[in-house]
Amino acid sequence: MVDHLRVAHLTDMHFGRVTPERVQREAIRMTNAQAPDLVVITGDFVCHSQMYLEQLTSVLSELQAPTIGVLGNHDYWSGADEVHRALRKAGVEILKNRNTVITLRHERLQIVGLDDAYTGHADRWEAVKGLRKDLPTVGLSHIAEEADWLWNHDVPLVLAGHTHAGQVTLARLHELAVGKLAGHKYVHGLYGARQNGGPAKGALYVGAGIGAAVMPFRIGERGRREVALFELGLQIGSVDEHHEEQAPLPGRKPTQAQVEKRRAAVKKKAEKREKKRQKARKKT
Repeated sequence: MVDHLRVAHLTDMHFGRVTPERVQREAIRMTNAQAPDLVVITGDFVCHSQMYLEQLTSVLSELQAPTIGVLGNHDYWSGADEVHRALRKAGVEILKNRNTVITLRHERLQIVGLDDAYTGHADRWEAVKGLRKDLPTVGLSHIAEEADWLWNHDVPLVLAGHTHAGQVTLARLHELAVGKLAGHKYVHGLYGARQNGGPAKGALYVGAGIGAAVMPFRIGERGRREVALFELGLQIGSVDEHHEEQAPLPGRKPTQAQVEKRRAAVKKKAEKREKKRQKARKKT
């Protein structure tokens, strides 16, 4: 009988010019060295373009454990279909608003994958359709705030990313930038539903990520690149914590108009890429 499963969590790889390839390969080396049963990656595989998709496939192909992931906003901005194809070549299974059961060392683990909520592609009810209550379950979401809903729908542990832990964390700048300005409740680390002393609804871990965006650096203790390793017990609904839980920030839920604007931006970028492809074909 297996008493726990080892799950490695990576997020925000951001393959592109801002993050050196050696950083990505070191993250994979560190992950393999931990000999996890499963690797999960919670979005933003690329940064701003499709120029690094071959690099993405090459590096992630080196992962030695089964790998499951979800997409993030940068993946949609860069072209979700193309990113998805590159990930399939690397052997990474992407869950778009669906769940799956994987067998690891003769034990079954249920994974729920929520598509990117930032760009309006998340369908919560579709993601949990047919979810089994008799199996241990882990949820994957690029946006951490989706945990509030998932906890109430039989997903006790959620892993997320997106924030880069603030990337620059000196003098609590990460809480100002990611919390007050960007409106996130969850910035980095372990969060849950125990602040009132009642029974836990679930737990959330927001990874600091591997890559960088906008600025080619990460500063401060919480801004360090991170490969997180979890040992999951197989008792339904159980969470054995080895980190100090944090209180969430006030947060600010995006309006429907904001989400629609982000979704429209994804469509506009896709149309622009298609026009470039058509123009290139005419030249040949």
